[in-house]
Amino acid sequence: MARRLSIKAAINEALDQEMARDPTVIVMGEDIVGGAGAPGEDDAWGGAQGVTKGLFAKHGDRMMDTPLSESAYVGAAIGAATCGLRPVAELMFVDFVGVCFDQIFNQAAKFRYMFGGKAQTPVVIRTMVGAGTRAAAQHSQMLTPIFTHIPGLKVVCPSNAYDTKGLLIQSIRDNDPVIFFEHKALYGLEVDVPEESYTIPFGEANIVREGTDATIVTYGMMVHVAIEAAEMLAKDGIDCEIVDLRTLSPLDMDTIVESVETTGRLICVDEANPRCSIASDICASVCQEAFGALKAAPQMVTAPHTPVPFSGILEDLYIPSAERIAEAVRKTVKSS
Repeated sequence: MARRLSIKAAINEALDQEMARDPTVIVMGEDIVGGAGAPGEDDAWGGAQGVTKGLFAKHGDRMMDTPLSESAYVGAAIGAATCGLRPVAELMFVDFVGVCFDQIFNQAAKFRYMFGGKAQTPVVIRTMVGAGTRAAAQHSQMLTPIFTHIPGLKVVCPSNAYDTKGLLIQSIRDNDPVIFFEHKALYGLEVDVPEESYTIPFGEANIVREGTDATIVTYGMMVHVAIEAAEMLAKDGIDCEIVDLRTLSPLDMDTIVESVETTGRLICVDEANPRCSIASDICASVCQEAFGALKAAPQMVTAPHTPVPFSGILEDLYIPSAERIAEAVRKTVKSS
């Protein structure tokens, strides 16, 4: 049976169900317990956004508060994964990845390859991404492209609570390291989510809107902005198809190419900075694989190549808007 859940509640339920199902699943991070089990338990944080609130009461010591040292607990989670556990480590903001990046890209990502396929590292690193909450340049970045560049990592960024629950359960059960991105501006968004446990396979994009005139490819928060743009364009008689990538590595190029072969036009929307972004990668890949199907040059709609501003007015301009997406679509339609 389905009921409406927020993304925050879907993450909590996925963790709860997997910890109940599998005793090797543990959760580590800063303030994820936050005083539970001690005087003041009613005020226990459950992480910076309250995502893990209440799980300590059910799972006890398998919920582990850590020191404020990402290099220590992310490294510990990766080590635990090689020794039979299935850790989920919460990296509070992706912006903090610099202090534990070596453990991720030089160790976890390479173990299976370096040991001839005999090593498994079933670790999930959950982390917040995205601008729009006035958290400034060191707490607002969309660093998804950095991780997709690294072979050996699986990279997930859902846009809604249904996908979040299914993809997180899939991530915990997967035998490779998974980076699980959660856009902080989406935590409260509610959709219907089944009570029972379920998984969504990696590498399968979702067409959230069908159309014939242009293909908009995006992920995470930008899916909702793209839908807004498509509704604006529909009033002008322009019919857009929207592809929600869901996972960035593996990337479902088959669905993207199939859509572009139908519409003849491609607009890639990415909240990340433009250089070496998901948007630039997909534009290049489509030009390589389906150049003959294109009626116009692909367009990218991204953040500018600057840090995220703290000024509210500038931050709103920094984030790709429905108007900018609509303008890019109109440009491809007019030029063909």
